[in-house]
Amino acid sequence: MRIPLYHVDAFTSKVFSGNPAAVCLLDCWLDDKILQAMAAENNLSETAFLVRNAIGFDIRWFTPLTEVALCGHATLASAFVLFKCRKWPEENIRFQTRWSGELEVTRNGDLLEMNFPARAPHAISPPAGLKEALGVTPKETLSSVEDLLVLLDSEKAVRDAQPDFPALAKIACRGIIITASGDQSDFVSRFFAPRIGVPEDPVTGSSHCVLAPYWAGVLGKNLLHAFQLSKRGGELFCTNAGDRVKISGRSALYLEGTITA
Repeated sequence: MRIPLYHVDAFTSKVFSGNPAAVCLLDCWLDDKILQAMAAENNLSETAFLVRNAIGFDIRWFTPLTEVALCGHATLASAFVLFKCRKWPEENIRFQTRWSGELEVTRNGDLLEMNFPARAPHAISPPAGLKEALGVTPKETLSSVEDLLVLLDSEKAVRDAQPDFPALAKIACRGIIITASGDQSDFVSRFFAPRIGVPEDPVTGSSHCVLAPYWAGVLGKNLLHAFQLSKRGGELFCTNAGDRVKISGRSALYLEGTITA
């Protein structure tokens, strides 16, 4: 079995920054245990698997530990591979997912624009142990479909946070987003998901399905510029569009090879 493999840094224009994802092009779906083993072997926050269908591609995403319902950076990386490396001839690519409906990625100059479902959050009381696990005091805590959104005082507070990851893994959600207004952008964030094997994700497209509608409401604007303040860092351009969010970014190819198994 020989499977084309691409290693792409997403939400960046240069390698060694942004969020690395593996993209594997399959002729047909393999057993889930094989897909999970391949994702664990790649040992990146997500591996995307693609299979051609009548309208575009079926797509699935796996962390080293589990399959996830939605992943932004690996979708961006997949579109980059199809457009840049496989010479996809059209201006957009349609992806069919298992749990998040149909997604679309469109070429927009040097950016690739993803059309994702919005996941507007609602205010909740902080879960027990959240403040202690984050090591910071939330100004506000909200919940979305899969993630918690925690508002902090400043960009510095987001940058300086040092969570207790084993404690965070006990919080019943996919991941925890911390965010604040940005000093040089509309907002900044970080994303922690130790419960699914990703202590800190470098740049998280799906978290901006939550962040974009939240900050659009706070700031009274629908076009938003964002940075994710991980060690690698990443830049995102978001458009709040009602029940959809458009998330744009760049990508860079790090590696192209073949899986033999």
